[in-house]
Amino acid sequence: MTILGTGYLGATHAVSMAELGYDVLGVDVDEAKIGKLSDGQVPFHEPGLDELLQRNLATGRLRFTTDYAEAARFGDVHFVCVGTPQKKGSLAADLRYVEASVTSLVKNIHGRALVVGKSTVPVGTAEWVEQLIAEHAPEHAEIEVAWNPEFLREGFAVEDTLRPDRLVFGVKTEWAKEMLDKTYRGVYELAAAEDREVPVVVTDFATAELVKVSANSFLATKISFINAMSEVCEAAGADVTQLARAIGYDARIGNRFLRAGVGFGGGCLPKDIRAFRARAEELGVGQALNFLSEVDEINNRRRQRVVDLAAELVGGKLAGKQVAVFGATFKPNSDDVRDSPALAVARKIHDAGASVVVYDPEGNENARRDLPEVSYAASLDEAAKDAEVVVVLTEWEEFRHADPVALAQVVAKPRIVDGRNCLDPELWRAANWEYRGLGRP
Repeated sequence: MTILGTGYLGATHAVSMAELGYDVLGVDVDEAKIGKLSDGQVPFHEPGLDELLQRNLATGRLRFTTDYAEAARFGDVHFVCVGTPQKKGSLAADLRYVEASVTSLVKNIHGRALVVGKSTVPVGTAEWVEQLIAEHAPEHAEIEVAWNPEFLREGFAVEDTLRPDRLVFGVKTEWAKEMLDKTYRGVYELAAAEDREVPVVVTDFATAELVKVSANSFLATKISFINAMSEVCEAAGADVTQLARAIGYDARIGNRFLRAGVGFGGGCLPKDIRAFRARAEELGVGQALNFLSEVDEINNRRRQRVVDLAAELVGGKLAGKQVAVFGATFKPNSDDVRDSPALAVARKIHDAGASVVVYDPEGNENARRDLPEVSYAASLDEAAKDAEVVVVLTEWEEFRHADPVALAQVVAKPRIVDGRNCLDPELWRAANWEYRGLGRP
């Protein structure tokens, strides 16, 4: 199989499928990225992926190239794993990379092949890809399309590829379904060996395309719901962590994604819910997704609330104050700072006139490129030195288990804003810290 695009999704999929025993060729136009991967270096942080990359390069099952003609000769199944970022000046998804990868590939295919979309796209994209193939493929080529959305969680992406909680196949023919079954035989065999089942949903193109954006919209809504409750709790003097715990016992609701805090971010949820709204408008059903606009607004308000709490702790104004920011990535176990709430808050604090020092175990380098105006530290203590307030914005284990007594000896004033509600308030208050959490008394 070939994997078109070797970013987060593509590189993880390529390495994981090689680990399952397939011959895999990763394809990308970025020569530097292909060079790194070919040398056994993953260009982003994902636990466990470096070792698997090096092991499968050594076996010869995994290779990388910039040559689409080589990919066309090599593969029976071609996975489209390129990025679909938000279009500049619009809520809609930018599909230029999908178009470029598909057209570059199919004009070189001279036999039978299956092109499988994995990228998160607006509903209707698979039909459009079929049109691109009809326009650009040689007349004698037999190319079909399928859609197989990805459900990777950053920090757990290898596990989610090898042991998916479900597979979705959007197909038009039995041959396409059989090819996907062959492609995932290694996943099925691993599940059987571990006495598990992998649910497979076989459906049409449109439904398959909607699964990922619907799931992301639901998760974003659940996160923003508890953050809306956090706003109410702050006004009423209630504790949102206890509220979330109580309603989470209801099996109809569940306790996952009910942690109030600074909100969601990353390269998926924010841009996906916006693209979903844009596509709904194009389909004439925009009113059905009006609620996602408020989901987005709630998420952004929580970022400002963290800044306000930090200002309250230092007397009302951040100008001239030294602030330590713990966290730059949008979640732990990742170096991804795309649409990161942590970095957005750090920027707001800097814009308010504070001197900001950021520390993240994996994200400093990427954060520095995105926000060069602030300072970066190599350790927790270095970031906290002489700080007048500490703001926790990513729930890394290192931050959750930091020693409040030892840290109090480093800062200028023991004040902390827990933007992820990931700390034990009593523990920090017992160490004489002024503690503020979102939605907590």
